[in-house]
Amino acid sequence: MTRAALLLSLAVSLSAQRPEWRMENPKVELAVDKGGGSIVTFQFKDQKLNPLKWANQGPVNENRAMAHFVCLDRWGQPSEAELKNGMPFHGEATRVMWQGEAGGTKGRMTASLPMAGLDIVRTIEVHPSGAGFQVTEAVTNRNKLGRPYNMVQHPTIGAPFLDESVVVDANARRGFAQSSPLPNPEEPSFYWPQALKDGQPISLRHLTNDPDPNVVSFVVEDEMGWVTAANAAKGLLLGYAWRTSEYPWLNIWRHVTPDGKPMARGLEFGTTGLHQPFGVLLKKGRIFGRPLTAWIEPGETQTRTYVAFLLKIPADFQGVQQVTRQGNQFTVKERNTNREFRVE
Repeated sequence: MTRAALLLSLAVSLSAQRPEWRMENPKVELAVDKGGGSIVTFQFKDQKLNPLKWANQGPVNENRAMAHFVCLDRWGQPSEAELKNGMPFHGEATRVMWQGEAGGTKGRMTASLPMAGLDIVRTIEVHPSGAGFQVTEAVTNRNKLGRPYNMVQHPTIGAPFLDESVVVDANARRGFAQSSPLPNPEEPSFYWPQALKDGQPISLRHLTNDPDPNVVSFVVEDEMGWVTAANAAKGLLLGYAWRTSEYPWLNIWRHVTPDGKPMARGLEFGTTGLHQPFGVLLKKGRIFGRPLTAWIEPGETQTRTYVAFLLKIPADFQGVQQVTRQGNQFTVKERNTNREFRVE
């Protein structure tokens, strides 16, 4: 069995054995894992192709990061001292049991992070009749002192949706590679969809035979940020949209199997674009004029919102040029054509 097949089998077995909340409307269904709060299923009922198919390794019954999870209170590794004290990679949100209830088109879930001293309340609303859902998450600081923190949404797509034909598009702008050395990882920089690998430009729209599991981070300059992943051969597009005042960074993670097949792509958006402990982030301060941390006062609650949607696409779909929003209606403009698709 290939690594991709093994990971898919693991994800399927996890989903089958773990407790979940489920929401739905006549078109789509959504599931949230209780052990870590990850969104693990988002699919059309008549298609049954779930793009959010990924799970990290570990015991089946362990609270863990899966599919679309939230990184809170940090993105990336803790310091060595924090690690010795028990702080996990990407923070505690995926390592605790979430509480709450869900049914029909709505859900409300909560989690408390013991070391970080933060509480999170999440509300999910599936569109009553459309192919999308909205998530609002409120983070409260219950510490007696203010503190820096970060919050990064970590949607990860995998097989069978993810293959060599999948095209990722976004309205990102200037970016840098996390593999570039400190203290100035933004040198050299580049512009979406290009990145640099061994000094040569590569396109991040595609993932083909690239064994480097590097993270590449971009700022988004428009008022609304968006990212899409489209598999035309399988007739499905997954999209996310958010306010850049809340999430100014888009972080693209990619990985392949030992035989060069796409294994995972992270379509991450959040409050930071530097994958480092807080000491490094505070010393660096900003990249491309964007902050690398958020700050929350004692007793303060900060709220952020994003939207996800599915779209059925034709077999000759060439990718996304633009995503626009008017009220609750999203329109996807195709690249290289005059075609537009409304998210119903």
